[in-house]
Amino acid sequence: MEWNAALYDNKHDFVSEYGKGLLEFVPENKRQRILDLGCGTGILTAQLANLAGEVIGVDHSKNMIEKAQRQFSDIQFMVCDALALPFEKEFDVVFSNAVFHWISNHDALLNHIYKVLKPKGLLICEFGANGNIKTIENAFANACKGLGYDYKPKFNFPATKEFSKLLEKNGFVIDRIYDYDRPTPLKDGEQGLANWMKQFFASEFAVMPEDIQATIIKKVQELTKETLWNGNEWIADYRRLRAIAHI
Repeated sequence: MEWNAALYDNKHDFVSEYGKGLLEFVPENKRQRILDLGCGTGILTAQLANLAGEVIGVDHSKNMIEKAQRQFSDIQFMVCDALALPFEKEFDVVFSNAVFHWISNHDALLNHIYKVLKPKGLLICEFGANGNIKTIENAFANACKGLGYDYKPKFNFPATKEFSKLLEKNGFVIDRIYDYDRPTPLKDGEQGLANWMKQFFASEFAVMPEDIQATIIKKVQELTKETLWNGNEWIADYRRLRAIAHI
């Protein structure tokens, strides 16, 4: 799936806004190097640059990296697969916000992150926890099924205990790890949930005619309205897992 960078920043800027809370765990040290793994359009990368001597932002999306480079020309950005990082023992901190749930193999991911960290290096990450967007995803699956499409869940939302075991298996010492509910308002009133689906289910919609897409969006809205619509805006049922660990 290729990301729409403009739509992401205009309609889903809550991703980086909520990610700012993760910055408080990053030590300020002008001698350190930070890798922003899954940097998107570079909003948080620019803030990380204030806490380090050097920060590099990497993302799998070419569109995201191109926009990041336009916005922050003084920072180095690279198109890069999280499971094929071209670094070894180069970073004091790996920072990642809202990325890990897009990666199916967390065991391999943590192994790669371990390899790019210096001794005593720090991992600071947050992503979707077990149960994240459960209401939305279930409604989407039901709407697809009713129209002859088979939705296969693509997100990896682990339980805290499960992710803890993987951290330890890959050589990390856990400083803190927890999950929490984070109900998230979506922009644009009645269009908020539709905008969200067009971005985060883009690969599913890509194989559907426009009339089918519209039908599915309407059905999901109907199925979730009682739970997620507050009369003024849609509140997505987000749950997050936050982990701070070192090697």
